[in-house]
Amino acid sequence: MTRHQKRLSVPKSWPVERKEGTFTVKAAAGPHGESGVPLLIVLRDVLGYVDSKKEAQYALNQQSVLVNGDVVSDVRRPIGMFDILAFTEREEYYRVFPDEGGRLSLTLIDADSASSRLGKIVRKSQVTGGKFQLTLHDGSNIVVDDVSEYSNKDSIVIDNESKDIVAHFPYEEGALVTAVAGSHAGDIGEVDEIIVTPGSGNNSVIVDNEDDGFETIEQYVVVIDENFTGSDDESEARQATDGGDDE
Repeated sequence: MTRHQKRLSVPKSWPVERKEGTFTVKAAAGPHGESGVPLLIVLRDVLGYVDSKKEAQYALNQQSVLVNGDVVSDVRRPIGMFDILAFTEREEYYRVFPDEGGRLSLTLIDADSASSRLGKIVRKSQVTGGKFQLTLHDGSNIVVDDVSEYSNKDSIVIDNESKDIVAHFPYEEGALVTAVAGSHAGDIGEVDEIIVTPGSGNNSVIVDNEDDGFETIEQYVVVIDENFTGSDDESEARQATDGGDDE
């Protein structure tokens, strides 16, 4: 397996410029699969906190950079949708959120909002001991005693310290959702209608908002809490306009 990542072939969600160079840093194995953005790109190209990989590694060695409540030591650790980044020395906190076009961006949040993260349920299964496992969009798993109240495409909120479920948002008509992919990525609204397609085709969802609303396939929407829509004390972090080198 190659250790290099060409800019032209990075996922569309990565906040890098594809024609500013040939290569960029390759994400390590971990959450979010191939769509995960290496933490180095976030620190260097998006936030501008470091100028090089060496500086990024030094910053991580101070144990003041947390992802979803856990200290991170690998500059290639994948970062993806709804992750919570905490910079404890700066007292700055960000939520990874899909922007227009599906590109990942950072939203500045307060410390209370950074204490938990959102996850979309993509699979349910039974595990040894009679308990059940919920698999989330980023590949992480949560074990619960009773799975009856949860369904695929529901969203849950997980406390970053205890790793317990603290809120549950069902996928249903009237739910607040955001599109995370497709031509409506970044749009937010309430589910007006869920259209079930017979056979193996994708179900569709019609979403109502202050504009004209939109229709997309249900795989592209995630149920969110109203706190995720952005409030007066939240602002978007600056996007990278160009990318740096790997070192």
